[in-house]
Amino acid sequence: MNSDRVKTLALDFGFASVGIGPSVPKRPEAHHAWIEAGCHGEMAWMESHRDVAADPDLVLPGAVRAICVLDRYPGSGPEEVPPRFGRIARYARGKDYHVHTLKRLQRFGEQLSSDFPDGAFRACVDTVPLLERDLASSAGLGRIGKHTLLIEPAKGSWAVLGVLLTTVPFEMDAPLDEDPCGTCSRCIEACPTDAIEPWKVDARLCISYLTLEHRSAIPAKLHEGLGDWLAGCDICQEVCPHNQPTAARAKTSHAEALKPDRQGFDLLEVLGWSEDDRRAAFQGSALKRVKYEALRRNALILLTNQVCQGDQEAKTVLLAQLELIEQSTTVSEVLRETVRVCRLRIQ
Repeated sequence: MNSDRVKTLALDFGFASVGIGPSVPKRPEAHHAWIEAGCHGEMAWMESHRDVAADPDLVLPGAVRAICVLDRYPGSGPEEVPPRFGRIARYARGKDYHVHTLKRLQRFGEQLSSDFPDGAFRACVDTVPLLERDLASSAGLGRIGKHTLLIEPAKGSWAVLGVLLTTVPFEMDAPLDEDPCGTCSRCIEACPTDAIEPWKVDARLCISYLTLEHRSAIPAKLHEGLGDWLAGCDICQEVCPHNQPTAARAKTSHAEALKPDRQGFDLLEVLGWSEDDRRAAFQGSALKRVKYEALRRNALILLTNQVCQGDQEAKTVLLAQLELIEQSTTVSEVLRETVRVCRLRIQ
């Protein structure tokens, strides 16, 4: 079935790019092997829903196509940050894309349902465990890099994805099969926790996973690697040649809702937050799912990193924070273990 209407409508809804491909991912066995190796860490939902990732029929019965869209957000190279400051990943510096992108994708699907009443459509933006990057690659939106992110030709990888599954057999786009990386290994070399192998990321070592999804104490050997990342990490994207400044990239449009409100947060401010403060700070943000205890854990590690780099002013404040936590009778074991490791590091 001709796909012109789909393409025109997607652009009308403000998506930066759209492609149509098969609903079944190319390599579900690689995802299964990744889970079998334990690389998903504490994200148990990935293991319990891995059959869904491989079989779109479990998400939308009769699905035969994946209409893939993307919204771009601003990116850049490595940044300068103030003392005692924690950065957040760039995708989370604006409004929550789970809400912004999903709502538009749902309206897009509703319009297509009106245009193609015999078909069914389901919008997915991290709401079900689809292999979105795999599907987007098959739909011709870009190519998967060694850091496992989708690289859009001439635009780079600063983008979030959405998938509209459908039972309508629209004409498909040709995938871009060529390797986007060649001999380049900058992302692998730049990762401070050695989380990346070619086309594979071990979540258990990944700063994004550790700061956002990991609920337990972060292993001591990984503390230094967190650097100044409070929530998320962009290092592999910062160093990627496909993301370096060019005249064409300077003209790239970005979703208005994803333009940054702030670079991050003062670590001392975070350590002084209450749960209500956390909620207020992350209202409307993709980071609202990050738990209060996890943020305090991350802030202690980052402040310790700065002390280890010679910030004596930070040391005074850090010691006071460590003592407060040690004296508390209600603090979690995760924070107690974090305090123990931080004390060992600054002795």
